[in-house]
Amino acid sequence: MKAYEKLLVENKKWAGDKVKEDPHYFDRLEHLQTPEFLWIGCSDSRVPANEITGTQPGEIFVHRNVANLVINNDVNLLSVLDYAVNHLKVKHVIVCGHYGCGGIKSALTNHDFKAVLNMWLRSIKDVYRIHRSELDSITNEDKKTDRLVELNVQEQIFNLAKTSIVQRAWKNEQRPHLHGWVYGLKDGLIKPVCEMNAGTHIDPLYEYDDL
Repeated sequence: MKAYEKLLVENKKWAGDKVKEDPHYFDRLEHLQTPEFLWIGCSDSRVPANEITGTQPGEIFVHRNVANLVINNDVNLLSVLDYAVNHLKVKHVIVCGHYGCGGIKSALTNHDFKAVLNMWLRSIKDVYRIHRSELDSITNEDKKTDRLVELNVQEQIFNLAKTSIVQRAWKNEQRPHLHGWVYGLKDGLIKPVCEMNAGTHIDPLYEYDDL
């Protein structure tokens, strides 16, 4: 059996088990999508949003990319954010990074990863530049990487707050609240590192005055 065929076999088994447990499971799921949460996480296969939060399908709306970045010209990310905030009316947006992130580790090197990855990782290098004094003072490489993971999440929360999508929802509906978390691969626990309640003032340079 080929590797991908095993996925199809496991899918049939999973679907069958669900129906045995609850004959109406898929009937309900087909008409249910009322998540309170948008999860912006890393594409890393070891960080499945539903499993580590104990949520069921329909409870959490998920977007993933390398190193959980919020980039102001990423149409994919912004379309997900727009849909989640303006149509699903989520109350919370979570950016969740994870310790041991390969994207973070790669951004700490001077290796050429070719055009597309170089462009993507540069956003993480920008986070390092902003926090250079703190990070350069950390001599242990693992601790430095872990701290950059946390600071990267913090900057992505700030990037969310810069968007007109979030600011308009803050002004008109006092939501969503923004949460920055980091997941530990070693213990499976999530560490909250920052948050912004709806309506939080940021640098006036980024605040829209005519929403």
